[in-house]
Amino acid sequence: MKLLLIEDDLMIGESLVEGLQKEKYQVDWVKDGHAAQSALMNGDYHVVLLDLGLPKMQGLEVLRQYRQQNGTAAVLIITARDATFDRIKGLDTGGDDYLVKPFDLDELYARIRALLRRCHIAQDPALSHCGLTINTSTHEVFFHGVEIHLSLNEFNLMLALIETPGKVISKAKLEEKIYGWDEDIESNTIEVYIHMLRKKLGAEFIKNVRGVGYKLMNHVEQ
Repeated sequence: MKLLLIEDDLMIGESLVEGLQKEKYQVDWVKDGHAAQSALMNGDYHVVLLDLGLPKMQGLEVLRQYRQQNGTAAVLIITARDATFDRIKGLDTGGDDYLVKPFDLDELYARIRALLRRCHIAQDPALSHCGLTINTSTHEVFFHGVEIHLSLNEFNLMLALIETPGKVISKAKLEEKIYGWDEDIESNTIEVYIHMLRKKLGAEFIKNVRGVGYKLMNHVEQ
């Protein structure tokens, strides 16, 4: 699952990124309102963690414009503003939940899981295809009933493919799924992860459509 953290406090941001990555989330982190706008425009996120007191553009304005542009990611407002008026304003502007700083990380994780359950991708947390089952809530992966280990990038890559089995997904789109928008990506990164997944799932499980991208085969011989 891909999250966007919008937080200008370096200490808080570093702590949240570290904790969220340990929970197996892919996290992009931006530190001001303008960078947040750019990330929301160019990224594909499931959940946004939004601080309100941001440089360059206030968080509520970022949220207002995002919803006006039909942004659909779940937005969890994280802020020190605890007045009832601020909560109502944040939720009415388009926030899905509101968490007041300081907060316990376990509560943050629980609220993120709750938001994901409301999203269409998490209505059925178990995605299955040709003997492979991925549980998006627990990050468990089973192949013909046997649990297998996937690295975080392998998991996110396979999740992107299994959400639309049989549909070709471009290399560029797969790169977006496993890397942050400002990270450097080596030219053969996707090929390396595809090779590693084929070793675990079989050479025919993922098909390369030359010049277009990759897709999961609709039928795999055992």
